[in-house]
Amino acid sequence: MCPMCDDTGRRATYRSSVTTPAYSPWRSRGLAVVLSLVLAVVAVAGTVGASHRQTSARDLDVLAFLLLVAGPAALLWLRRWPVAVMWGVVAITWAYLAIGYPYGPAILSTVVALFFAVLTGHRLAAWSGFTALYVGHLAARRWLLDESLTWGQLLGVGAWGIVVLTVAEVARVRRERMAAASTARREGARRRENEERLRIARDLHDVVAHHMSLINVQAGVALHLVDRRPDQVETALQVIKDASKEALMELRSLVGVLREEEGAAPRAPTPMLDSLDALVERSALAGLTVRTRIEGNVPRLPAAVDLSAFRILQEAVTNVIRHASAGSATITLEYGDQELRVQVDDDGTGLPSLSAPRTSASTEGAGSGLAGMRERATALDGSVVVGPSPSGGTRVLAVLPIRAVS
Repeated sequence: MCPMCDDTGRRATYRSSVTTPAYSPWRSRGLAVVLSLVLAVVAVAGTVGASHRQTSARDLDVLAFLLLVAGPAALLWLRRWPVAVMWGVVAITWAYLAIGYPYGPAILSTVVALFFAVLTGHRLAAWSGFTALYVGHLAARRWLLDESLTWGQLLGVGAWGIVVLTVAEVARVRRERMAAASTARREGARRRENEERLRIARDLHDVVAHHMSLINVQAGVALHLVDRRPDQVETALQVIKDASKEALMELRSLVGVLREEEGAAPRAPTPMLDSLDALVERSALAGLTVRTRIEGNVPRLPAAVDLSAFRILQEAVTNVIRHASAGSATITLEYGDQELRVQVDDDGTGLPSLSAPRTSASTEGAGSGLAGMRERATALDGSVVVGPSPSGGTRVLAVLPIRAVS
């Protein structure tokens, strides 16, 4: 199909998505003036030279030179009004040819205007302008100048215009693809940066919230016992020391990732479900008895699922210590063929904002910790539901697909 025959919707898309070329000489006023002067000189000098071999053409006069200069001069406003300038140049060129002046570089301005119109998305205008010039030129030669053109001349005149517009179409498509690829790369980089920021924010929250909660609880215990049972203060201080040391190690590991230290190994192992016993022991030192229950065969989990499951458990237990006023909690890991179900139940007072179950699609009323759990689950196409527990406290249930993650 001829590019002129595109439907209105497609033309609107081209026009809206492409307004100006990524780079054009006419973006610079000084360069535009220089190029217009060069085109004017070439048009005048080339036409004078070509006129010597066209004895049947009309002699060049003042009007001819004005028309030869008017086309390049109009190109100075090409960037601001590409369609209007293109039609103006087409009219100037048609007038030159209709009067019967010699063929030559007089059409260079039209070539530039048509090419620029296609490149800026005004395809219908460009093809219409070329058609109008082609038909108008033939009509002028036949009825105004009473000349007859051979088939070779007819095809030759039409061929140069089709070649110019075809090259312009190819250049336009190539530029649009390059622009689309560049936009996709920028959006991909921006998306990866956002995902990385969220991941780092979640890790920082998990590390700080969990360990600082233990330190806060044990510091309170130490203050309470310092006068009554000074012999037990040492145990609380030891817990504070161990928790702060572990927190520092994880924070240093995160800082190393942020600094992108080449060849630097993590200063602390990445916490996984294998570290569940350590989480249980730390919780016991904070005054919370945690029981674990494992159902099903334990498979080799993808690293992303393993890490997310542990972080969700860590955040859930931290919330129990900080907010639930609970004496005990139960962690249930249910391994299935398709998914891992991670559940934490406590016997505390529950959280007022979680009186009704919430799905992973809802974040209303949730703190950054609960939002982080939902983000981790959603990243794996899983879900988190937080609601009342049959034991009277709060239940956190996370469902994480296993096979969907590679």
